[in-house]
Amino acid sequence: MRSAPGARLAGDRSARARLVLAGLAVLLCAVAVVSLTVGATGTALWPVLKALVAGEPLAARDRIVLLDIRLPRMAMGLLVGGALAVSGAVMQGLFRNPLADPGLVGVSAGAGLGAVGTIVLGGLLPAWIAAPFAGYLVPIAAFAGAWITTLLLYRVSTHHGRTSVAVMLLAGIALQALAGALSGILVYMANDAQLRDLTFWNLGSLAGATWNKVLAAGPIILLALCVVPFLSRALNALALGEAAASHMGVPVQRMKNISILCVAAAAGAAVAVSGGIGFVGIVVPHLLRLAIGPDHRFLLPASALLGGALLIAADMIARTVVAPAELPIGIVTAVLGGPFFLWILLRNRAALGG
Repeated sequence: MRSAPGARLAGDRSARARLVLAGLAVLLCAVAVVSLTVGATGTALWPVLKALVAGEPLAARDRIVLLDIRLPRMAMGLLVGGALAVSGAVMQGLFRNPLADPGLVGVSAGAGLGAVGTIVLGGLLPAWIAAPFAGYLVPIAAFAGAWITTLLLYRVSTHHGRTSVAVMLLAGIALQALAGALSGILVYMANDAQLRDLTFWNLGSLAGATWNKVLAAGPIILLALCVVPFLSRALNALALGEAAASHMGVPVQRMKNISILCVAAAAGAAVAVSGGIGFVGIVVPHLLRLAIGPDHRFLLPASALLGGALLIAADMIARTVVAPAELPIGIVTAVLGGPFFLWILLRNRAALGG
């Protein structure tokens, strides 16, 4: 007996996923436009656009607010949000765990240690090293810390050319604890001004976004985000287990290596320029799995779009809710993501053994 037309495709969510992708693209464009309009200064976007189209000169104030403050900040939010969300989606696929995020492999802790070390001990650097990188020492050190942590993690979890995901998880927890302890020692040594800088860096912010920082982190993040979609079919196969994926022709070890490097590059660069911003890597992929399913062909680009839109929206809230002051964006994402994270835990309580 023949099945009804389309019956075998009853579980196929590809059409819905494409519709969601289109909707997310529209949402991202709308949020980006609003972010350029909203601010404490009162500078409006549309009069400036009309002046640009008409070829009229812009007022110095409007040029600075829109082109040198809001636009790089919006671009940074798009890059950082996309990087954290896609890194979370990759980590969840790699570990086959909806609670995984970039911090699970120690990337955030390593970046934090590099940043804390530079804030507290940066004054001890000789002038010939510090002067050429003035204003960029903290991002550079944070990115270096993320990569060093990733390399250590890879060495510990790889034996005879094979990387153990279980060992990687345990080693990541150990490296997080070690980085946290070293950061605590440095915090204990810090003075009052350094403690203030450390507090704001750990809570995350896009307030320091500049075109130079966008150009420094952007290529690294974009390269990682361009490579990750080629892993989608392998991540789909990995959901059946490593043995099954290997029998299906997936080069599992190579896929693990590329995934780890992409996560380290994207999340490390994001944390380096924005500080500690939590929950984006957990909330966005999980929310999208509920909407479009676990197919990484759609999940990864959707995560990039929703992650960028979410962080731009959170940044708008951070700089307007207590204007003219500004909340650290990490507080906003924690307020939004904390309850959702608890809901994920409760929803997966049986699977987690609770």
